[in-house]
Amino acid sequence: MHVDFAARIQRAGERFGAYRSAIERQRWGYIVVRIIRSLALITFLVLYVINPPWFDVHLLPFPEWLRWVGILLGLCSFILYAWAHDVLGKAWSPHLQMRQQHLFITSGPYACIRHPIYSAYLVFMTGIALITASWLFFGLLAVSIMVVARRIPREELMMIEEFGAKYADYMVRTGGLLPRF
Repeated sequence: MHVDFAARIQRAGERFGAYRSAIERQRWGYIVVRIIRSLALITFLVLYVINPPWFDVHLLPFPEWLRWVGILLGLCSFILYAWAHDVLGKAWSPHLQMRQQHLFITSGPYACIRHPIYSAYLVFMTGIALITASWLFFGLLAVSIMVVARRIPREELMMIEEFGAKYADYMVRTGGLLPRF
C-alpha cells in the first residue's frame, strides 16, 4: 500500500518524502523511538513465529478464548486501516505534513473518529499482544500508545493551523481514537 501511495504522489507531481517542517514537528527522538519500536516488533514477531517456546518465559496466563479475541481484533484493525487509508487517498502521509491542496476529510471512519489509522494500529498491537500472550508484546503496545499519544496533539495542532475553527468544531463532534457517543 505504501508503494502505491508513493507512486500516486509522484504522478501528481508532489514530494513523497517529508518536508523539513514535517521532520521538525516530529523531533528526532520521536523518529528514533518509532524506528526502534518497529524493529523490535518485527524481531519479536519473527522470533515468535520461528520458535514460540522461546517466549514461554514471557507468557501471561491468558485463556485460549482471549487469544481468539486477539485474532478478531487484528482482522478488524486491518479493515479499519484499509477503509481509513482509502478515504484519505492522496491526503495520507506517513509524515506530519500538509499536502498541496490538502483536503479536510470528514467522511467514512473520519465521520466519527479523528484518527482511525492510529486506532487501527493500536487495535492491531492489542491483538498481537493477546495472540502471543507475552508481556514483551504488551510492552510494545505500551510504547505504541505513548508514541501515538505524543503524535496526536502535534497532528491536531497542524490541522488547526491549516483549517482553523472548522477543525476545532470537528474535534468537538468526534472522538479522537474512539467514536464519541
